Amino acid sequence: MSLPFLVFLLAWLVGMVCTFIPAVPATLIIFLGSVAAALLDGFQAGRDLPFLLVFGVITLFIMSIDNVASAWGARKYGGGKEAMWGALVGGLLGIFIPLGLIVGPLAGALVAELVFARRPFQDALRSAWGTLVGLLAGIAAKVVLHLIVGLYELWRLWDPARSIFG
Repeated sequence: MSLPFLVFLLAWLVGMVCTFIPAVPATLIIFLGSVAAALLDGFQAGRDLPFLLVFGVITLFIMSIDNVASAWGARKYGGGKEAMWGALVGGLLGIFIPLGLIVGPLAGALVAELVFARRPFQDALRSAWGTLVGLLAGIAAKVVLHLIVGLYELWRLWDPARSIFG
């Protein structure tokens, strides 16, 4: 394993874990790991630039998935922007409690719909559920895309002849 391989592997593993933590730019961490690996590997424009440009576009796409998926879920189930903001705040607060990454967004969206949007409980619960469905769908999509990009980059960087271990 070469140093660029190990640097990317570390960034990718950190990014994969951070995928489940709201408001942490996991995709950006993985992308920056690719950039660092390309630079450590002696950046070659013909080989590295096309990959980094495509990965950069994919990074922007993946980073927008959370917002689009949460908005889709909230709208599909009748919620508003209050539910989306509540889900974000609840997700951030949920980091500190067991199962908080699931319960936090649901509770945050529910409270926001009840308190700020002044919706009836049944409607607020429905939109909170939609926000959670969207959030989970977004996380699932990000995990799949992070796996695909990460495995491809690891395959691209793999060169047993350049192992730092001898």
